[in-house]
Amino acid sequence: MAWVILIMSGALEALWAAALHRASQASGRRRIRPGALFLVAVIASTGGLALAMQSIPTGTAYAVWVGVGVVLTSAYAMVSGVERPTAARLLLLSGIAACVVGLKVVA
Repeated sequence: MAWVILIMSGALEALWAAALHRASQASGRRRIRPGALFLVAVIASTGGLALAMQSIPTGTAYAVWVGVGVVLTSAYAMVSGVERPTAARLLLLSGIAACVVGLKVVA
């Protein structure tokens, strides 16, 4: 169950990063929704990380949390057109994803 919580927390990391980006692009009242989403997601994400760290070693948990977050955040940025999906970027993100899976396998 700790691994499921950890993966979901990593996904929430991507959500709060996207919300932070939206909040920084908006102005006035349009900043409230993404700002609120950011706060809720960051609290839930770090809370889930803390829960997972009770049964998964700290280094492994943190690396997986960041890895999931960075891959999903980059995927979102590519799908939304903020970043270009170059071959090098896709290859390197695949390497990060493979390392995250590898950490689960050896844990």
